Amino acid sequence: MFQQWHLQYKLKRLINNTKSNKPTHLKTHYQYLLTQLHQPIVNLNLLALDIEMTGLNHKKDEMVSIGVIPIINGQIKPKYAQYKLLKIQGSVGQSATIHGVHDRDLTEALATSEIIEWLLQQCQDKVLVAHHALLDIQFLEQALLKLGGPIQQLFAIDTLQLEKQRLNRKNQYIKNGELRLNACRERYHLPIYSAHNALTDALACAELLLAQLNKMGGLDNIKLQDILRKY
Repeated sequence: MFQQWHLQYKLKRLINNTKSNKPTHLKTHYQYLLTQLHQPIVNLNLLALDIEMTGLNHKKDEMVSIGVIPIINGQIKPKYAQYKLLKIQGSVGQSATIHGVHDRDLTEALATSEIIEWLLQQCQDKVLVAHHALLDIQFLEQALLKLGGPIQQLFAIDTLQLEKQRLNRKNQYIKNGELRLNACRERYHLPIYSAHNALTDALACAELLLAQLNKMGGLDNIKLQDILRKY
């Protein structure tokens, strides 16, 4: 009950504090979340997200790619998947060995301001989903702050946290690495994809979420307020 009240309170406050002209997509997003809190996941529009970065420090490192894929009424929609590259101030450096994006790939990449505007438009009527959502959300919130906007808070369904909670309920000791995306997928007998491509990881996250929710009782029995988290 506290979780439900807290989410409602935070969303109402954010809606009231977000000026109608800046940023409009974000206010619409908050309104969507507020009106859908009591709805089962099967009735909702979700947007699985993954971001690749030059490092893990959201205050000094930069985003280089974003992949998104919608989940509409419990069905993944690959037809509407999108992948974007971002311009950065420096070089991708050694991070290229992880995500495979090189400096030469970013010559025609989009500015961060364009990407944020695009992403907010994509998620204005959707719920964000990510694996280890805290990391992605920190980078998005930092980008919003750098663009001159007020401090904003974002919400997401985090497949890593869902898995951690499930293992804790089973009193299962969680070894190092067992909450990584592929390790979680293996427990649900999902295929293992090549890691650290933003679009591939967004798809992998979307598939993992559906498997988790089916294990938890089904998409028609789990409500948004039960699994949405504030960051």
